[in-house]
Amino acid sequence: MAYSGKYSVINKSKYKGDANGVIYRSLWEKHTFAWCDKNPKIKWWCSEEIVVPYYWEIDKRYHRYFVDLQIAFTSGDIVLVEIKPKRQTLPPKGTRKTKSYLGEAREYVKNMNKWEAAETYAKDRNWHFQIWTEFTLQKMGIMKKQLKPIKPLKRL
Repeated sequence: MAYSGKYSVINKSKYKGDANGVIYRSLWEKHTFAWCDKNPKIKWWCSEEIVVPYYWEIDKRYHRYFVDLQIAFTSGDIVLVEIKPKRQTLPPKGTRKTKSYLGEAREYVKNMNKWEAAETYAKDRNWHFQIWTEFTLQKMGIMKKQLKPIKPLKRL
């Protein structure tokens, strides 16, 4: 199964934007798109149609953040959603300033800058901004709980 690709929108009347150009960049996104497509409580949805300018503290420049999802519920609520692994929502662990640690720290700062800008953008429009992790998707029933792989049996 491909971890990225083109998503075929089933209910094109519910998709706001170009329903023929929907790209998923993870299986979590793919499953969430299918959930949006089939969910009767969702009036319309779109992927990467909202662009939020944000200031990245590291390079001191403005950039563009393409939010993963915008969802309008039949209740009237509109939510901007970022789908990320839980580990990418937390500060990097460790004290040694290794190349890996520094890379994680840069990514964490970038995410915090993006999400702060998205939060402000959403509030200015009376919308909500949410970060959905694998645990959110499991709790919402979008994804099944992933089981840890079983170790192969050792031959005697």
